[in-house]
Amino acid sequence: MKKINITILLLVVSFIAGMTSCEDFLDRPDKGNYTLANFYKNDEQCLQAVNPLYTVPWFDFFRGWLRVGDCQSGNYYIDGNGFWMLTANDDMEEVKSMSASLWAVNARANTVLENIDLYAGEGTTEAGKNTAKGEALVWKALSYFFMVRIYGAVPIVHNNTQLLNSGEYNTLYRAKVENIFDYIIMTLEQAIEWLPASNKSGRIDKYSAYGLLAKVYLTKSGYGRSGDRNQSDLDKAREYAGKVIRESGRELTPVYADIFRGSHNEDDESLIAWRWVTTADNYWTAMNDLQCDLTPTGFSEADAWGSWTGPSVDLQEAFGERFNGSSLSGAVSPNRNNTDKRRKATMMMYGDVYENFWRDRPTKKDVGNNEVTFPNGFDFSKFYGQVLGTFHSSTGANCVKHIVGDIADHVGEFGVPMIGRGTSLATHILRLGDVYLVYAEAVLGNAASTSDGEALSAYNAIRKRAGISEKTAVTWEDIFKERRLELAFEGDFWYDIVRWHYYNPNEALAYLNGQNRKNYVGLNDYYMDEGWNTWGTTDGYPKDDNGKPSPRINEGQPDGKPYSHEKFTLPFPSTDLQMNPHLAEDPIDYDISQYHY
Repeated sequence: MKKINITILLLVVSFIAGMTSCEDFLDRPDKGNYTLANFYKNDEQCLQAVNPLYTVPWFDFFRGWLRVGDCQSGNYYIDGNGFWMLTANDDMEEVKSMSASLWAVNARANTVLENIDLYAGEGTTEAGKNTAKGEALVWKALSYFFMVRIYGAVPIVHNNTQLLNSGEYNTLYRAKVENIFDYIIMTLEQAIEWLPASNKSGRIDKYSAYGLLAKVYLTKSGYGRSGDRNQSDLDKAREYAGKVIRESGRELTPVYADIFRGSHNEDDESLIAWRWVTTADNYWTAMNDLQCDLTPTGFSEADAWGSWTGPSVDLQEAFGERFNGSSLSGAVSPNRNNTDKRRKATMMMYGDVYENFWRDRPTKKDVGNNEVTFPNGFDFSKFYGQVLGTFHSSTGANCVKHIVGDIADHVGEFGVPMIGRGTSLATHILRLGDVYLVYAEAVLGNAASTSDGEALSAYNAIRKRAGISEKTAVTWEDIFKERRLELAFEGDFWYDIVRWHYYNPNEALAYLNGQNRKNYVGLNDYYMDEGWNTWGTTDGYPKDDNGKPSPRINEGQPDGKPYSHEKFTLPFPSTDLQMNPHLAEDPIDYDISQYHY
């Protein structure tokens, strides 16, 4: 595994390279003034050693995170992308960089643990050292949780230095999936023992680990099963999710859209997040550059190439929407009622206006070189119809989550401008809302439905915040859909389908094959004017009864469906396979009892 080996060597030799700076949360030492012998002399320095795990080593996984979690799952369309078509191969750069990134997280976490044990000085406290090590263990567990759900069986690298010294780093066999789940659980249990009940703002605490452990048990509960899930694992998921809900003191952020605002980066809602920062002297890999991937050309002063991507038609339909202002029933509502408040906070559609975008109320030139002003903020229909002149996205919508806006918006949220195309917007990896739904599903377990009061309380709290009606009983299908809508574009939906595939593979596969993965032919030739009365077209597409052009839904899946069961795991990168042929062989049993922290 060539890239893994390079990362291991770099991280062992240079233990803290890549630290970023942002107030005290991501302060870094002067790189010219430390060595391993004179660092780790107080608790603060131990925490500084963990800081990079909140950003830098995850950067090369970042784009793949959305492509796997939402593109593969049918939530987000990217033209010509192997993830959307479920044809990702071992030579794709994103496949290679994702693997290298996840192994880099594991290597850095291992290095932090080893260095604290070796070099912590008299100025440190046991609680301070344990907090830093506990945070590192959660990041380590998360890297393995991603790996086991993406690749299936993978090797276990417990200590990088020992592995380097043994000379066996290119001869590792993959561990069986059940071994990996046991290793993740062992790692999180130790993290829980070390972590405090509350930590500094934005940092991982005991309840962050409990929340992740609940999700691990829920996922593990179906592995190797047929038609049902392991009740003991479901009980553990219920227990640990319940601890977060009842004991952590955290509450759901009242306004759903606020979760994804920079001013709410460190809300109670956020249990684990990548804490990106933009400062003049930091590393590029510490910034959030996802906005440029998701926004259409002209949305901000920075580069943007999201005009040819967009929220899938299938997800729009799950929200009960169509791109042109009509509901699935056919009723036209150009101003959109947004019955489910999450829809507007997730995707921009015609009729949507965002006060937190373009707060400097800019004037733009439309296609006729006329000035167009935006007095109320970013107006999606005016932007496309009068400024761009065409609808770039072939799905009829664009993303909202992960978007800050223009420079003025970034200053308004963070007090500092964007750096190039990078923003300081946090990426939430585990939210309290997710844990609520984990709890409801764990209580439901193998039953057809449940009216359990606590399960309904958790489930309905999510729906109440979304502004939609509460239920008196819920099924697995209810929770599955609720998770999709609640966590859309948060890199999660693919893993819901994967864990479904663990114990009911044919149903999960049928779900994938039943999705509407089509887009609109010629939609980029259309625009609507501000009054919603006139459509423009350049190609004479068929007209509806009202004389408006009717974009054609693309017939046939772009990837030549049906999909197959083999699509549920990604291949190892070709570079890894070349360096370690054992990765292509059957996994073996690992004795987890040999590992200790």
